[in-house]
Parts: sequence; structure tokens; C-alpha cells
Amino acid sequence: MLARRATRDDEVDDVFSLLVAHADEAAGPREQIERVALTVAVASLGDQHLWQDLGLASRAELSALMRHWFPALVAKNHRDMKWKKFLYRQLCEREQVLICKSPSCVACSDFDLCFGPETG
Repeated sequence: MLARRATRDDEVDDVFSLLVAHADEAAGPREQIERVALTVAVASLGDQHLWQDLGLASRAELSALMRHWFPALVAKNHRDMKWKKFLYRQLCEREQVLICKSPSCVACSDFDLCFGPETG
């Protein structure tokens, strides 16, 4: 992961800033918020589902973590997109880069990859 981070540190910074911008200041001290955000940001470089890359037992555990620390992002993920895809989609939208092949997710050919059941 360290080697991967060395070449993709800009991604870590982008995901980190996205998370911190949507953090619940009442969730814990700023230092803890930033530590959790950095952990999630670095794990997002992994090859598995984000919950797996974080060493969690399930996607439900990741969603609970996100609800506690970053509830504003959870509110934006109202269709329950997989977290890693959702975070990167948020980065693309922030930069006004559309990643869906169609104008809406419902018509996108990758819909099942983003919203379907997880494997692994």
C-alpha cells in the first residue's frame, strides 16, 4: 500500500479532503476525524471493496463508520452506491467530470457494478 500511495498521493489527498469536508464535528476530536479520514482515503487505493481494504467484517460496518464520522456523505449516497465508487464519483462531480456512460445512473451500463450485491 505504501508503494501505491507514493504514486497516488494526490488521490489520497483528494479523498481525505472530501471526507473531512463532510465530517461531523460532533463525532469526535478533529485529530480523530482526520485520522479516520486518512485511513479511509489510504484504504481507497486498495483492490478490494473498501470495507475489505479497511479490514472490516462487512459493508454494514463501513456504512456505520461512515454514518458516525461522515453523515453528510451518507446523506448524499441515498441510493447506497458502493462506498469506494461513491467517493470517487463525488471527486469527479466536484471536478465536473462525468464518469457514467449515460446521463443518468439508471441508464448507465455499469449500474449493477455500482449498486449490485457485493461479492467476496
